[in-house]
Amino acid sequence: MDVAALVEQVVGGLGYELVDFEASPKSRLLRVFIDNEAGITVDDCATVSNQLTRVFEVENVDYDRLEVSSPGLDRPLRKASDFERFAGEVIQLRTRMPIGNQRNFKGTLVGLVDGSVRLSSEAGEQDFPFDEIEKARLVPQF
Repeated sequence: MDVAALVEQVVGGLGYELVDFEASPKSRLLRVFIDNEAGITVDDCATVSNQLTRVFEVENVDYDRLEVSSPGLDRPLRKASDFERFAGEVIQLRTRMPIGNQRNFKGTLVGLVDGSVRLSSEAGEQDFPFDEIEKARLVPQF
């Protein structure tokens, strides 16, 4: 059984977006990060946690601990829709392979343009092929 697919189905069915799912070796610790347009409250996390606990019991998913939380202020960007939703925000991204001897970039996310993530920085606008991005996350602004 694919636990990640099960989690995504349950979270989506409750009206939330699954941002990330982490399982420790042997699935002893399961971490679920959820989000929605209105933001996440403690009650949202409790709702998802209770539902997942029931589903895991029915599906015989063996685990010791389940953690459900919001993705935080430095939310990871993983899907193409994330790069469209957070256009205008400052992000930090890391490419799989160096581009001009550099793998880490920071700037304002312009959005997704023709399958590439466009970033605006002091050096100007730069496009990064979506498939070449290893990691990306929001940079909190205070």
